[in-house]
Amino acid sequence: MKILPTILAALTVAAGPFHAHAGGGKAPAATSSDGLALAGIPPGVVDASSARTLVAAGVKVVDVRTPAEFAAGHVPGALNIPFDEMARRHGEIGPPSTPILIYCRTGHRSGIAGQTLREKGFTRIFDLKAYDLWVRSQAAAPR
Repeated sequence: MKILPTILAALTVAAGPFHAHAGGGKAPAATSSDGLALAGIPPGVVDASSARTLVAAGVKVVDVRTPAEFAAGHVPGALNIPFDEMARRHGEIGPPSTPILIYCRTGHRSGIAGQTLREKGFTRIFDLKAYDLWVRSQAAAPR
């Protein structure tokens, strides 16, 4: 009978901070291997509020638009790697364990860049889709 408690203990440890939990509500904040608290926001498409939370938590931000679009305005601290250069320049982002927030103008190029990054082993990709969402959320924020 000592086998069952051992198995349950092993499953609890293996589930770690990402396991589902009873009671509804939000999952506990996930922490990446680099210590970054991601506020329980799952990878995938995110809204502007979640993007701001991720940026505040220190997620690497990558603007996949052209250099001219980037120069006209971008998320503070963003790295500019145009989507069509991502396969060649992904190493500038860091290791594949790096959590990344990507965006472009409409979401089309960020979708392509996200797929390229997944092919390179990145799994923690947050896609804001459109830079304009960031701009509008800034204008709507209370001062």
